[in-house]
Amino acid sequence: MAPRLTLMCVHAHPDDEAISTGGILARYAAEGLETVLVTCTNGELGDGPGGVKPGEPGHTEHQVVALRRQELEASCAVLGVGHLELLGYHDSGMMGWPQNDAPDAFWRVGVDEPAERLAGLMARYRPQVVVTYDENGFYGHPDHIQAHRVTVSAIERSGVPDKLYYPAVPKSAIPRFAATLAARGAEVPEVIEDAPFGTPDEEIGAVVDCSGYMAAKFASLSAHASQADNIFFLALGEQLFGEVFSQEAFVRARDRTARVGVEEDLFSGLR
Repeated sequence: MAPRLTLMCVHAHPDDEAISTGGILARYAAEGLETVLVTCTNGELGDGPGGVKPGEPGHTEHQVVALRRQELEASCAVLGVGHLELLGYHDSGMMGWPQNDAPDAFWRVGVDEPAERLAGLMARYRPQVVVTYDENGFYGHPDHIQAHRVTVSAIERSGVPDKLYYPAVPKSAIPRFAATLAARGAEVPEVIEDAPFGTPDEEIGAVVDCSGYMAAKFASLSAHASQADNIFFLALGEQLFGEVFSQEAFVRARDRTARVGVEEDLFSGLR
């Protein structure tokens, strides 16, 4: 009997799963595939209740961790994620924060130990497809960069997946995205206008239609309500959100199936 097709997404923090992979997690779960989400850190340095920031009075890490765990479980429920695995490392904060240098920060713990743990999860679930960040962590976040390093090392150790993908935003999509927001009267964030994270279109290896799963993707994002200050997409509302996030694009980093061209399915060549 052929093994069940399995998708594993490796993310750094609670809420990271929603934007770049919420659509594929919901779609492939609905299609009957196994879905596994690995979250590397507890998200201690996210916002606390009421939007209180790290270092401000009222920001208590253990309370933030408990809240974000609840939100992550709610997100997984609406996406239909079959298995949630928590590595439990300490959030490192944004690049340049003093917390980057804490000895227990994910950014500082080294690659070997978390890679061995992740390789063990790959050996258990046997995913044919793994998704994580590129070498720059999509936009330079230290925990995202570390998640990339750990995932690549785990793949080398386990030899399990047939394919590895990195979420991406095609450069050609950015002006269309900004134009759609402006046409609907929505504010265009500076980070979109500057677009430090765009990927040349010729490097895109897959574009997956997730338009049928926008309600689940938006609900997944909404589940992380404590981080609303950092998730401007929530302010778009479900309809506009669905218009601009109905496709998820990826760079195909490794592929044993030797596919060519732009895929419409991350499991192309595997089913």
